[in-house]
Amino acid sequence: MSPLATTVPVFAPALPEIFLAAAVLVLLMVGVFLGDRGTRLVTWLSVLVLLVDLILVWLGPAERTVALNGLYVTDSFASFAKTLILIGSMGALILSLHYNRNERMERFEFPILVLTATIGMLVMVSANDLISLYVGLELQSLSLYVIAAFKRDSARSTEAGLKYFVLGALSSGLLLYGCSLLYGFSGTTSFDGLGKVFATGILDNEVGVIIGLVFLVAGLAFKISAVPFHMWTPDVYEGAPTSVTAFFAVAPKVAAICLLLRTLLEPLGGIDDQWRQLIVVISILSMVLGAVAALNQRNIKRLMAYSTIGHIGYALIGVAAGTEDGVRGVLLYMAIYIVMNLGIFACILALRNRDGMVENLDDMAGMSRTHPGLSLAIAIFLFSLAGVPPLAGFFAKFYVFMAGINAGLYTLAVIGILSSVVAAFYYLRIIKIMYVDAPAGEPLERPMRPELAIVSLIAGVLVLFYVVLPGPLVVEAQSAAHSLVGDKPPSAGAATSRETGGGSHN
Repeated sequence: MSPLATTVPVFAPALPEIFLAAAVLVLLMVGVFLGDRGTRLVTWLSVLVLLVDLILVWLGPAERTVALNGLYVTDSFASFAKTLILIGSMGALILSLHYNRNERMERFEFPILVLTATIGMLVMVSANDLISLYVGLELQSLSLYVIAAFKRDSARSTEAGLKYFVLGALSSGLLLYGCSLLYGFSGTTSFDGLGKVFATGILDNEVGVIIGLVFLVAGLAFKISAVPFHMWTPDVYEGAPTSVTAFFAVAPKVAAICLLLRTLLEPLGGIDDQWRQLIVVISILSMVLGAVAALNQRNIKRLMAYSTIGHIGYALIGVAAGTEDGVRGVLLYMAIYIVMNLGIFACILALRNRDGMVENLDDMAGMSRTHPGLSLAIAIFLFSLAGVPPLAGFFAKFYVFMAGINAGLYTLAVIGILSSVVAAFYYLRIIKIMYVDAPAGEPLERPMRPELAIVSLIAGVLVLFYVVLPGPLVVEAQSAAHSLVGDKPPSAGAATSRETGGGSHN
């Protein structure tokens, strides 16, 4: 057999990542030759590349396939997560087009950095080893550090990038220390190997293993903006350019929470009693802080940061359940969350007057009288974020709350419902400002940019009419959850199925 014939099957499952990496090199050369005048072309080509990559993901193997010496795995769970990540990245690039030009930060490096971050996210959700987990995470993080400070002549943007970098480096150190402890006690970095070791129960009470678990969860919790590792989120969301904030709010959150799911349920499934306590505490803190801290916020980007923290807390209820229903609930939650956030950020990016971007809530007073269409779109997305039925956001919360109840996490579900009620106040307050308060400040630009209008329209239709046809998404999420968790009883943890199934592919 020729060398080519033996090489292709090994790399074939990772074709989406390989294609995206090759496309980045080509687009980088295009950008270098055309300069900043080619930024719009590079951006649209990047969107096209992501679309092709999405097709490659769909054409990939449906069954669990391990490649690259066990470092990489693809299955229905990874395919579902990658679909969400690629859609989020495409949406964020489209939303950035006009904003970057207006803010004089239209440079070809922006879409390139979004693509490199996306490569890292795709690797994260297909990680099958602590080493590939860290490589994917850092590739994503390094790109995000740069684009957070992409507006070089803005002190706020530079500060946001610096804060994100310093705190991100700290979280990476925590994650690496946790990985080293788990490797030291188990003797392997492979997810399948770790699953087999922890399934025996021999290391359940080892203090070093528990410490390693805590550090690992802390590092991953930073990436999803979960309390008490959320401290970077409000400052970075507020200080970063709004197009960057829109990107931060969608794709990286999906990648990080899907990585958390895979890490906890596959290699660490045998010690689910230990990590479940951590996730329950983090979930409660995130829901409560996300609801309470946003009540007095007057900057809409900072308010959306606390909204993100709260929504991550709700999604963690499904993670804490650790069941197939729980994973399905998290995946459905993140799918709906991406749509809602792309829609609301399309509207936020349309809030511009002759003085620049409008970020203060008071400047939105009486907006419904001059911009009824934009105000209606914002109201729809805010109602959905608040969980008002029959909008999609209601079903997102319903899925995870029911997963928590079915897993016996009654207190967690009740706290989630109460936090959701409290959080509804600050969403409804924005609607009150737009529809009840007297107009204030400079009038907004009109009409809404075509790309922003199209994204908000598509997202609005999906949010409004999700109740009519939820079946296809639910079926895909169920299949993805089953590929990760398999057939196991709710309280058995993830170890059982890993002993009989997951490890056999190596």
